[in-house]
Amino acid sequence: MRFTAKDHGRLADILAEAARREVMPRFRRLASGDVRAKSAPDDLVTEADEAAERFIAAAVETAFPGAEMVGEEGATRDPSLLARLAGADLAVIVDPIDGTLNYASDLPLFAVMAAVVVRGEIVASVIHDPVVEDSAMALRGEGAFLRLADGTTRDLRVCAGAAPAAMTAMMSWRYFPQPQRDAVPACFPAFANVASLRCCAHEYRLAAAGKVNVLLYGRLNPWDHAPGVLLHTEAGGHARLLDGSEYRVDRPATGLLCAPDAESWLAAREVLRGVG
Repeated sequence: MRFTAKDHGRLADILAEAARREVMPRFRRLASGDVRAKSAPDDLVTEADEAAERFIAAAVETAFPGAEMVGEEGATRDPSLLARLAGADLAVIVDPIDGTLNYASDLPLFAVMAAVVVRGEIVASVIHDPVVEDSAMALRGEGAFLRLADGTTRDLRVCAGAAPAAMTAMMSWRYFPQPQRDAVPACFPAFANVASLRCCAHEYRLAAAGKVNVLLYGRLNPWDHAPGVLLHTEAGGHARLLDGSEYRVDRPATGLLCAPDAESWLAAREVLRGVG
């Protein structure tokens, strides 16, 4: 099935509307009972996550009849949904709020994002910032761009390659298994700067806009990474699993490294050679 530019715009509109209706009205207004822990005390779900996912699911069903809907909260309740991604003619993967910990902490650094998958291949993505009301978007083979709140657009492009000592990196190492988890921080001094925003959506946006050189992630839930991997790739970047293979939503894996180009990727991977 072909997912068109018009379809892409429609999906972006759905995410923006979900943000306006369900996410922003609840921001900094959550009661204690509106926030719950899932797998860990800082792995949270809020009423806004669930309401936004319900809104998006209903809108996707109307806009794209027959599409499989794989949302973070739905898949957390029913992990068997993930098995549908490989064979679905059209599937929409949704993270209703990426950066829920920031959201629940009243920090305005979170996003609503989605990826479109056709028989296991990521063909489109949207990462919407509800605060600024713009969307970073990518369509396979068509490049990456930022759609501003007024509807105007500008292209996104990764930065030029650099040696690790000149690289700014965003790294999330908590979800690597041991001993890799302890190995990641030991590599930090080899880079110019290492940070984490607790929101991979905005980290992918920064990398696609040429503001960050390297991204590193351990756990690879598709709602966290499918939108960003396509955005980064279509902006000219090089994203691979640590073993050098391509990231796929239908293939469980651990460890993803993104860099501006293959040469920079290899240089960063050499620094991280102790990590898997």
